[in-house]
Amino acid sequence: MPKQLTADDARISLNAHVAAKGAEIHAKYGPAIGWRELQLILEDRTCVRYPCTLEFNAESLQAGEFAHPVAKGGNPEDGFTLFVHPLFMTQLPEVPLLALYQLVLVNYGEFASGDDALAFGAAALGLSEDDYYARLCELMEPISECGCS
Repeated sequence: MPKQLTADDARISLNAHVAAKGAEIHAKYGPAIGWRELQLILEDRTCVRYPCTLEFNAESLQAGEFAHPVAKGGNPEDGFTLFVHPLFMTQLPEVPLLALYQLVLVNYGEFASGDDALAFGAAALGLSEDDYYARLCELMEPISECGCS
């Protein structure tokens, strides 16, 4: 009799998958992923499933958000705009840390969790999840009380 997969099995599988995809990005574009590498990643459909442009604009962000992707149309194939808080316009080397966290939403939609975003971004950057989380919290400090400890 085949094993019945649970929602927890699916979450574990997705987390492992996004970490593996992050590691592929690190191998292809690392070891240091900066602004230039991020531009290449956004154009690479093996890394970012749907077209995605980056815009420094806070109008589509919730209070305290550093970035968030918004669909350009009714279908994912129409692409996404990744809105990034304008504060980071002067901190381009930090933008990949923010963008990679959000790209799981472009690639996997609502199925992706914060844990998946951490696993993906950390693997892409070659960091531990704890170090990546701490760095994200440092970056968020000027725009919000992020609840990071």
